[in-house]
Formats: sequence, structure tokens, C-alpha cells
Amino acid sequence: MLLALGMIMSTDALKTAPTVALNIGHWHFIGLWVLGGLISMVGALSYVEMASSFPDAGGEYSFLRRAWGERLGALYAWSRFAIMHTGWIALMAHLAADYMAAPLGLGAGGRLVLALAVVAGLTGLNVAHVRLGFLTQALLVVAVALGFGCVAAAGLSVPAAPVLTGGPPPTSGAVAVGLIYIFLAYGGWSDAATLSAELRPGRHGMLITVIGSIALLTVIYVTLNWALMRGLGEAALARASAPAADLAQQAWGWPGAVLVVVVVVISAVANINSTIIVCSRTTYAAARDMPALAVLAHWHPTRGTPTRAVLLVGGFSLLLTLLSALTGSGFNAMVDYMTPVYWLFIGLGMAAAIRLRLIHPEQERPIRTPLFPLFPASFVLLAVYMIYSSFAHLGLGALLGAGVLAAGAGLEAALRRRGGQSVPPGAAAIRSN
Repeated sequence: MLLALGMIMSTDALKTAPTVALNIGHWHFIGLWVLGGLISMVGALSYVEMASSFPDAGGEYSFLRRAWGERLGALYAWSRFAIMHTGWIALMAHLAADYMAAPLGLGAGGRLVLALAVVAGLTGLNVAHVRLGFLTQALLVVAVALGFGCVAAAGLSVPAAPVLTGGPPPTSGAVAVGLIYIFLAYGGWSDAATLSAELRPGRHGMLITVIGSIALLTVIYVTLNWALMRGLGEAALARASAPAADLAQQAWGWPGAVLVVVVVVISAVANINSTIIVCSRTTYAAARDMPALAVLAHWHPTRGTPTRAVLLVGGFSLLLTLLSALTGSGFNAMVDYMTPVYWLFIGLGMAAAIRLRLIHPEQERPIRTPLFPLFPASFVLLAVYMIYSSFAHLGLGALLGAGVLAAGAGLEAALRRRGGQSVPPGAAAIRSN
């Protein structure tokens, strides 16, 4: 369960709280975080069924490919390289830079330099095969939990901020934006399906691991956000770029802020490094199986790393980091960029749960989704609504992400015409979170 929790929990939750507060204020602020956890559990139930029925290290990729075919599987792999993985690297780089810049008093230019330096430095380490001695997944969870615990304690250590009352309730669009950011914080539960090949066989292994992790994470996030709202207040939280550091500094002075910054940066750096490792190997595998991309399928014989793929992933991540910074908020820009594509594949994954029941009725299913097909069908509708909300209420980045996905479909078709083979399940890309 600790490993699954580490795949879901991330310090990006410390950056989503200000945007949620900005959009909905005190109006059901905590209730929406609870709702986000409950809805995530509903969606996870369908993935638990598929993972226990078709265990595979490819996780979501294997479900999509099995249900919808090789071409959609290839498009999913492209989305992980060009949108989800590299977008996540850029997002975490901005998160680390914002927290490092806060105690130093750096402006936008300084934050951008720090973000680019983090991505470039970790890319260089992976090219040289000098990996960071970053924490194991279990230790990373402990580090992040320690930071969250410090924030909660800080929230109890300061006088409660006054509650603003009398304002109108938020619009439906503002609530939708708040939910987009809340679901981002809970995002990663679909990745836990990759554990299906490693868990011991049993009826309840995946169920306990995934649902238990989400339940624990809901408690952590609710406590964390309650502390931030109580300690900073609605207005200060909404305008904060590093809210956890602000709250810790208010409670304990600069040592508290430094402690939170160290925990956040360690977590973000380890997260970026692990994502570069996964994405570069995914890119290498996809290139290896497509003759038209063979130039990228190079594994350095002495460094033991897919050098060209690492450089491609690092270069594209640097580009996204730079472009997103031009919007004024690199973190938010990357959320816009990734959200519609993320929900598209979540919706297709839920629809795959229904389709796999129809085309493989003979398959043994140790875990069955309750109220089937109501749960997955409802989540498909939710995904459609979140995609609509992405385009209606987020920035230009949402359209850009969709355009990059469409370009991937065109690239796949062109490679197919040139004789390129489809990406096999072993080339699946799963975002480390």
C-alpha cells in the first residue's frame, strides 16, 4: 500500500490549494477535497477490476490496447511522451522553483532559471549515467508525509485566520476549475494498476492496495488543506505561490519555511528524475519498435542509458518549462496543457472496463465493480464534463495539449504508412506521481 500511496501522493497538492481557494473560497472548500477522494475511489474500482482480471505491468496502456486496439495504444504512448510525462516534469520543475525562490525573494526570472536548471541538471545526470541517489518510493512517501505533517502542525500553531462571509457562492465554472485542480492532486490512482503484475495473487490484493491508499490520501489532503485555510485564510492562501512555506514561516520563522522547502524540493527532484528515467526508456522502446524512429533507439554501451531518448525527453521538457513560464504561472499552464488529455484517456479507460466485460465474458474477475456498469459509465460522463470544462474554463494550454495529441495521431499514421510497427505493451508509459 505504501508503494501505491507514493504513486498517488505528491507535493503538487501544495500548489493546487491556492487555485482552489481562489475559485471557491471557503464555500465547501474541505467538502470538495472529500468529494474528490470519494470520486477517485469510484473510478479506481473499475481499474482494480481490470488490473485483477488482466494483470500486466503496462497498467492503463494494456487495458486501452486490449479494448481499443494498437493504434490507440500508440497514441497513448505518444501522449505520455509529448504531454503527460514531459508536462509533469515541467510542472514539478516549476513547483520546486517556486518553493526554492520563496525564501530567497526571487522574481519570475529567477524562478524560471531555477526550473530550467533542475530539468537540465537531471537530464545531464541521466545522460552521463550518474543518477541521483534519490530516495526509494517508500522513503519518498515518508518525506512528503513529513512535510504535510509539518504544515498541519503549523496550521494548529497559529491563530485561526478570520473567515470571510457574505460573498456570493462560486459559479459552476469556478467549481469546475477547483475540481480540475483537486483531481490533479489525486491523479495517479490509475497508475497503481501497474502494480498488478507484482502483487501476490489474491482476491483482495489490488482492492486493498488501491482503495486503501486513496482513503488514506483523502485523510491527508483534507487535513493539509484544512491547516492551510485555517492558518493563512482565504485571501492569503489564494494569492500564495508557496503556501506551505508561508504557513510554516508564520508559525516557526525561517527554520520552518526552510524545512518545508527542503522536503518539497527533495520530493520534486526525485519525482522529476524518476519521470525522466521512465519516459526516456519508454521513448527508447517505442523508437526501437518503429523503424522510422530507429535513430532514437540507441542504448549507450558503456553508460547503460538510452542517451538520445534522454536528451529528447529532457529537451522537450525544457521547451515546455520555458513556454509555460511565459504565461506567468508555469505550474498552472502545465495543468491546462495536461488536463484534457488526461481526462480523455481516463474516460477511454472507464469505457474499456465496460468493453472488456463484453468481449471477454469468460475472463475470471477476482474483483467486480459494484453497480456495474453504473460506476464506469458515470465516470465516462464525468470525464466528458471535465474535458468540456478544460476547454471552457482553462487557458490556451488546454487547446495546445489537444493539438499536440492530434499531431501525435498524424505522426502515428505517417509512421504506419512508412512501415512502422505499433508500440507494443512493453513500451507503455506510466507517469511517476
